[in-house]
Amino acid sequence: MSITEPARGRAAALSALITVAAVCAGDALARSFPFGPHTRSVNDLGNQFVPYHTRLWDLLHGRADGGVLVNWQSGYGTSFLPDIGTYLGSPFAPLVGLFPRDEIDLAVYLVTVLKMAAAAAAMTVLLLALRGGGDRWWAAGVLGSSYALCGWAVTEAVYNPMWMDGLIAFPLLCLVGEWARTGRRRVLGPVVVAVAWTANFYTAYMATLGAGLVLLLRLLTADDGAPVRERLRVLLRAALTTLLGIGLAAPVLAVVFLGSSHAYPGWTREFEPAGWADVFARALPATYSFFTPAVFLGTGALLLAATLLLNRAAPGRERRAWTLLAAVVAVSLQWGPTHLVWHVFATPNGSPYRQTFVLAGVLVMAAWVSLSYGWPGRRALLGGAGLVAVVALGAVTSPRITSWTYPLAVAGVAATVGAVVLARRAEHRARPAAGARGPVPVPARGRGLAVAAALLLAGAQVAQAAVTTAYADRQRLAHLDDYAPWGDRQRAQADAVADADGWPAHRTEPGREQTTGNDPLTVGGQGAAYYSSHTPDVLTRTLAALGAGWTSNGRSVQSVDNPVTDAVFSVGARVRMPRDPHQSWSRPDDRGVTVTRATVPQLVTVRPPGPEPRFGASPFRNQEKLLGARVYTLPPTALRDGTLTAVCPARGEVFLWAPDFFGTARLGRDGTESDLRGGLPARRAAMQPLGAVPDDGRVTITLKGDRAGGLPRESVGCLDRGRLAAAVDGLRSGGATSVRVTGSGVRADLPPGAAGTAVFAVPRIAGWSCGTDGAKARPAGSYLGLVAVPLDGRSTSAAVSCEFSPPGLRAGGFAGGLSLLVLVAVGVLPRVRARRRSHTKTSSGDHRIVAHAA
Repeated sequence: MSITEPARGRAAALSALITVAAVCAGDALARSFPFGPHTRSVNDLGNQFVPYHTRLWDLLHGRADGGVLVNWQSGYGTSFLPDIGTYLGSPFAPLVGLFPRDEIDLAVYLVTVLKMAAAAAAMTVLLLALRGGGDRWWAAGVLGSSYALCGWAVTEAVYNPMWMDGLIAFPLLCLVGEWARTGRRRVLGPVVVAVAWTANFYTAYMATLGAGLVLLLRLLTADDGAPVRERLRVLLRAALTTLLGIGLAAPVLAVVFLGSSHAYPGWTREFEPAGWADVFARALPATYSFFTPAVFLGTGALLLAATLLLNRAAPGRERRAWTLLAAVVAVSLQWGPTHLVWHVFATPNGSPYRQTFVLAGVLVMAAWVSLSYGWPGRRALLGGAGLVAVVALGAVTSPRITSWTYPLAVAGVAATVGAVVLARRAEHRARPAAGARGPVPVPARGRGLAVAAALLLAGAQVAQAAVTTAYADRQRLAHLDDYAPWGDRQRAQADAVADADGWPAHRTEPGREQTTGNDPLTVGGQGAAYYSSHTPDVLTRTLAALGAGWTSNGRSVQSVDNPVTDAVFSVGARVRMPRDPHQSWSRPDDRGVTVTRATVPQLVTVRPPGPEPRFGASPFRNQEKLLGARVYTLPPTALRDGTLTAVCPARGEVFLWAPDFFGTARLGRDGTESDLRGGLPARRAAMQPLGAVPDDGRVTITLKGDRAGGLPRESVGCLDRGRLAAAVDGLRSGGATSVRVTGSGVRADLPPGAAGTAVFAVPRIAGWSCGTDGAKARPAGSYLGLVAVPLDGRSTSAAVSCEFSPPGLRAGGFAGGLSLLVLVAVGVLPRVRARRRSHTKTSSGDHRIVAHAA
């Protein structure tokens, strides 16, 4: 049965409305932001996505240090285009620019809800494209919302907003498959593919696999009598459409791929399938687990999908095919080889069931196919209810089951059965009598029954999804790290950074006591902290060699509170914050916000000729090698009963290096306790300043915590500030006389006759090319992990400039441009041919008219 455009629009709007209502109701029930005091910024949402959207806000408003190529705020200068492609590629992301900056958490929340609504609408449009359904358009709307409200969306993707783009992409890519099957929209199809892959290539890859399976099923079940050759032609057309779309996205995809290849390696995990009791449990409402597939759709959609096999109104071939596809996709989630195929041949760090939204979509399509042919009868309803009961019984032993699960499931089944019965009666009353002619008005009671059915089905969906959302909100806070939304702490930190900012004359470091792993993106400054899937390997290893700490197995690099590294990286102002009171491990801290300033070298310095030094095991000595002077005394140490002792020159400053230590350290009796949060390899404690050396030179450090016996041999360094000041003066006198920074590079003027190596206080990540005095640029050299350019000393007006172009940008741009030309040809050539045929027919007609007149 066909469906009108207004009905299709009403169905899409209904699905979006149900989705928004359920999500907001669930968050309000949990008293989660923005409806209550509980933060929603858990895990990477608070640590990555909100900060990255904050930098996007700054870019849109012209307030960011750097541009789309270079991010000068993080990691002392990193590539930003890979982060855009990974975290900010969604067409929804720029909407955050419409909100005030201090409401960035609200902006990200509303964009996330909008994405879910868009996914519901897209699935609804797809369902009605698969089969019209006639007056059942409202049921398509409810099913579309059940897809957008699946357990994967409300428990996992909701705090990974970039995954929501995959939720939207799957139904859209299935629509592209339908266009390929019918030979329509040959230009729009590749554009949709390109947008999906640009928004988030990871979930778009999974969505593309799922859409391919759906297209295969559609071709195998079609009863249009098309020959095998024509069906193969459809597959070829779909493949070319997909490749052309991916080609259009190549400028971003190539940069993201190569950015990942240059990143510091993260965790590696072996896939372990979840127990089937847990798998069944996650198909029911009010369950939560990080390492199991969240298949929940609402028992209404699950029941309707289960009726398909026994619904005789649907053709047998379709019933068997959709049921088989759902079973195959479900099993593929649990089998190692297919698990790797779904996840681009690498088990992810974290949830191993990121493709679950594809299974949710297939089940929703199966449910729609069942009822689009006719509301399931008694036999199909009993069979479907029996299958849901089997799932519920299979989940009995799972610890994921809660006190809400079975009552909600039973209520959902009852509501769905009631809705189907009412809808069948409504349709029966709406049928015209035998022999009736012309349109027959639907009786008021029939309309009332239809409305009651819709309310039952939609109400059950909203109730189950809202409770599941609320339960997941609370469970995430109990099991994952969480972060406070923008508030007084960040505002005070941002104000302090802004007051001290002097970029590019010097860097301003937001501080070691961070709120998130990406503080520089939210509060400003030009710090070392950086957390991304693309954290460069050279950045992590260089800063680790200098005593920096990390979390997330090296992907989240932290600042080093150290005057030597501050001098090396031109950090002329450093903000120090009290401990974040939001963190559960944080102890009370009455310190205020302070800013310390120091005289530091320019961003570009000159090192004398000679061989490049090499890093060793001691971060103290490594700092000296990069500084070019000896400034530390490394005394012998003794550890007994949690007390570390050493003897240092008086008036020095004590620093402790204990990368694997988790606990506190205090210098002397009156020193302030400092936190060290080590635990290699996942966490690495940064080199920690403890205070001044006593007048008698005896250093006593009290350690409280775990693994106190695991300290390195040279764990204490005593800094001589006088030597450091002399070293800084030497670098300043022989370094750049002026530095200019852009969104893609650096240019520095050097003293005439400068010889040796120009060293930029920028990590030597792949993509930097440099030249001197206008000479042709060549790939930058490296000096202990920093960008370096050799100087011959023969120039009287030395100038050196470096430009950054992320690896893959040129090749991706070429592929994208070529794909665009092909797309234009695909759109233009058919029109040219049509005009020629029309002109030929017109000319032939004119000749016939002339001949007839003669």
